[in-house]
Amino acid sequence: MPDRDDKERRGREDEGLSNLADAYRKAAPYMGASTQLVASVGIMTALGWWGDKKLGHTTPWLLLVGAGVGMLAGFVSFFKTVLGLGKKDGKAKR
Repeated sequence: MPDRDDKERRGREDEGLSNLADAYRKAAPYMGASTQLVASVGIMTALGWWGDKKLGHTTPWLLLVGAGVGMLAGFVSFFKTVLGLGKKDGKAKR
């Protein structure tokens, strides 16, 4: 249950936002990071599939390599974003 003092705790930039809008604002970087993860895996896998088709491979090696590279790049980007946000939150609380 929201407390009467909640408005005093919020910063000026959050003034006037509903609770739902405030929640979306806080969750937006995490949603963006997860979208980057999914997009990098999908794009790299598609490039691998295209490369296999273009070169006439019967075994999907480039698809597997593309998926692996996409996962690696996606997870690195995801964790950089998420851990970077945690550091910012930790500094703000001090």
